[in-house]
Amino acid sequence: MSARDGEEALGVDPAAEAFAGVAAIGRIRSAWRPGDCPRNLREARAHGGGAARLEIDAPYRPGLRGIAAGQWIWLLAWYGDKRRDLIVQAPAHADGPRGTFALRSPVRPNPVTLQLVRVTALDEDSGHVAIDATDAFDGTPLLDVKPWIDTVDQPPTA
Repeated sequence: MSARDGEEALGVDPAAEAFAGVAAIGRIRSAWRPGDCPRNLREARAHGGGAARLEIDAPYRPGLRGIAAGQWIWLLAWYGDKRRDLIVQAPAHADGPRGTFALRSPVRPNPVTLQLVRVTALDEDSGHVAIDATDAFDGTPLLDVKPWIDTVDQPPTA
């Protein structure tokens, strides 16, 4: 694949080094398609959120108990169709190359994304969870949902 100036590839295929299996618990649904997708959640919210919702598969629906509308939740999703071999990237928005771990790019050795979203509606029986926004393509595999907990997730003050 072509690279931007300053980008560096790993020289190994991270997928070939895999040690853990993961299972999708559902899918992220949205209006976003390739070529028509915000680059981050801030942009997604500015463009109306993308009709964002989660569809949780039946065996995992009991795991929604205790989640409520208005609550913030973390989503972990799999962007497995992205490159996995870049360890230094040259994003168009930056003033020069940066290490992959200094970026939120989905191009990374393990293409797991992290999103903090607000639940706007929930139906445990159907597994449908409406959320305020996503920057994921429609059908993106959802790996996990975790609650935002103020006492845990809030960075300490200086």
